[in-house]
Amino acid sequence: MGDHLEDLRKRMILGLIGFVVGAAICLALGKDVILPAFTWPCTRAMIRCNITPQFVYTEPSQPFMVYMEISMICGAVLASPWLIYQLWQFVAAGLYSNERKVVTKYLPLSIGLLLFGWITLYFLVLPVSLEFFFRFGSSLPLNPISTTTTIDTKAPIAAPTFVPHYNGNPPGPYQEGQAWIDVDRMRWNVYLKGELHGIDLKPIQLTAPMITLPQYIDMVVNMLIAFGLSFQLPLVVMALVRVGIIEIDFLKKMRKYVYFVIACVAAVIIPDVVTGWFMLMIPLFGLYELGILLAARSARARAAEEKGS
Repeated sequence: MGDHLEDLRKRMILGLIGFVVGAAICLALGKDVILPAFTWPCTRAMIRCNITPQFVYTEPSQPFMVYMEISMICGAVLASPWLIYQLWQFVAAGLYSNERKVVTKYLPLSIGLLLFGWITLYFLVLPVSLEFFFRFGSSLPLNPISTTTTIDTKAPIAAPTFVPHYNGNPPGPYQEGQAWIDVDRMRWNVYLKGELHGIDLKPIQLTAPMITLPQYIDMVVNMLIAFGLSFQLPLVVMALVRVGIIEIDFLKKMRKYVYFVIACVAAVIIPDVVTGWFMLMIPLFGLYELGILLAARSARARAAEEKGS
């Protein structure tokens, strides 16, 4: 027991060192790389819906706390191979050879499914679902109290002022008080006191988005965890069959019911039937079938081993 405790202490120290190194790297890249990468699906959807791609915060410390949170999480992900190796070195000592063989055989598949779930969420599900919600919110009409307009015919009528607009910002240097519209970011920019200041151009509809940075980051982190775990479905199915809880024939028989449940869950999470619903539903169908295939393959291999012995 003393040797095991000493080995656990050693592995924990080595794992902590790896985490500190990963966290330090992510802290250096947090503001310029990691935080923009996390917010890219939302800012992309905002731009496509002609909404100013900017987040708000309600407390002075929120941007710094979000930066620290994201850096720590990404530092753990970056150091995860080293952490998994240290955990494996401690656990492997207490496993039989056949158990170690099973873990080393399916651990790469588990990591691959985890990454596949994250990629599906980041590049498909999040951009499509966010764009759907933004477009729905922008489509709610604003019904004015009065639709009549009174015009003073005696007052001189002046032509409306035209403000220059650009895709981005015009080339500098800028002059004090110079103003223009950034069409890409839907923002009216004014150069004052040596700095650029902007006014967001809101849609003239019933609702306008005001997304706080902490809430969005928490949503993305929770969805990453949910997708990473849900994409472990093949291994869960295989494990249930391997320990004898569920039979392969039962899984095949219940296929249509499982498909119906998956379709309902996907429709609740992603209500955009044309795109986002299929982007979530079809991979889950494939993962369920992959679980059946892995379970059947594992059963055949175990039967061959027992027959040979």
